[in-house]
Amino acid sequence: MNVVILAAGMGKRMQSALPKVLHPLAGKPLLQHVIDTARSLKPSKLCVIYGHGGAAVPEMVAKLAESTGAAIDTALQQPQLGTGHAVMQAVPQIDENAPTLVLYGDVPLTTADSLQRLVEAAGKDKLAILTVEQANPFGLGRIVRENGNIVRIVEEKDANEAERAIREINSGIMVIPTSRLKSWLESLSNNNAQGEYYLTDIVAKAVAEGVPVVSAQPSAEWEVAGVNSKVQLAELERRHQLNIATALLEKGVTLMDPARIDVRGELVCGRDVVIDVGCVFEGRVEIADGVTIGPNCVLVNARIGAGAQIKPFCHIEDAVVGDKSQIGPYARLRPGTQLGEDVHVGNFVEIKNSTVAAHSKANHLAYVGDATVGSRVNIGAGTITCNYDGANKFRTVIEDDAFIGSDSQLVAPVTVGAGATLGAGTTLTKDAPAGKLTISRPKQMTIENWKRPVKVKK
Repeated sequence: MNVVILAAGMGKRMQSALPKVLHPLAGKPLLQHVIDTARSLKPSKLCVIYGHGGAAVPEMVAKLAESTGAAIDTALQQPQLGTGHAVMQAVPQIDENAPTLVLYGDVPLTTADSLQRLVEAAGKDKLAILTVEQANPFGLGRIVRENGNIVRIVEEKDANEAERAIREINSGIMVIPTSRLKSWLESLSNNNAQGEYYLTDIVAKAVAEGVPVVSAQPSAEWEVAGVNSKVQLAELERRHQLNIATALLEKGVTLMDPARIDVRGELVCGRDVVIDVGCVFEGRVEIADGVTIGPNCVLVNARIGAGAQIKPFCHIEDAVVGDKSQIGPYARLRPGTQLGEDVHVGNFVEIKNSTVAAHSKANHLAYVGDATVGSRVNIGAGTITCNYDGANKFRTVIEDDAFIGSDSQLVAPVTVGAGATLGAGTTLTKDAPAGKLTISRPKQMTIENWKRPVKVKK
């Protein structure tokens, strides 16, 4: 099977310099949603027709093809003279012996199951159209039938009053016998209200040649909804997120409010996971059994171990949280963070490119960067690892059972030995020996007869 995706439109109503098909839905471009669905059908040829937006669309397609190792052809439509003219640009690149599925780069939510039904309805020699009954079909092409058979499609601007009353609409998505496609396209006329070459006009040509024209219907009306404005984009975003939320609920995840979750990638959850409101998940996020995610957290490419508790307003990116750990509220785990079992990271603690072993804790107001922290370590409030000298990064090692007093600065590279204690306010510039107290602090003094200044009257 060939797949041709039409993605050449300008999208004036988007009011944006970004090509319409590159606007994001759930964290990835509209066009990528369509490409991903098309690929799931395993086509022998996949071609994207681009036009407006210059090199942006083919560049995005090339990056996607490179990242997945699957070829995607592109063809330029310039100028844009309608959908029929767009498909003409793909003809030299598609296999004449396989049927051609036509999709649209701004219709992102069509499911693979619905498309598979359309492909099966078409077989090898029929023309198949994905159609939908709509209560308000204004602006859309109508399916004209005689004795139950599809005989043509009429666009809104060209329809008469009786035709405008038809509620069955053309989604634009169709499967075409490629052996006849080229001749049908070459015979198209632009004698219509918009002066364009409509792909839909091939329906009447198929009927005239005795080619059966059949239809299939998607599982839901939103599957054929397109994006022409930011309003429609927002509506489809909410529809898509509700679909994701419903799937999570059906797998046993507890969502405190299904209308207030955003998944912009892949979210994999175990059993008895609870997710509170306002959470955002990006990239691939894996949440193990029994995890609780508090309100307004952001998780990006993260793995959360079983029984962990993520308290409100945490930001976790490219990080691993161990089983039974407690994070937050207001904690930030930056890329390269790996926490072991039962690690406590409290409010206003930031950890970056560090490993923290089991049962260690930094409960408040600390920065741990480029560090290796052992087990059962206590990191006091106000502690920072001074890992950057303005040019280079250096590593701090804190061994098992160490106690770091509050307001300490560990100037890397430096090692705190196992069981060592740093007194509060210590600035550590040399290794602290294991099992001993190390302290760096000015001698406390009291100045006798000192008086606090008073304001001088003017």
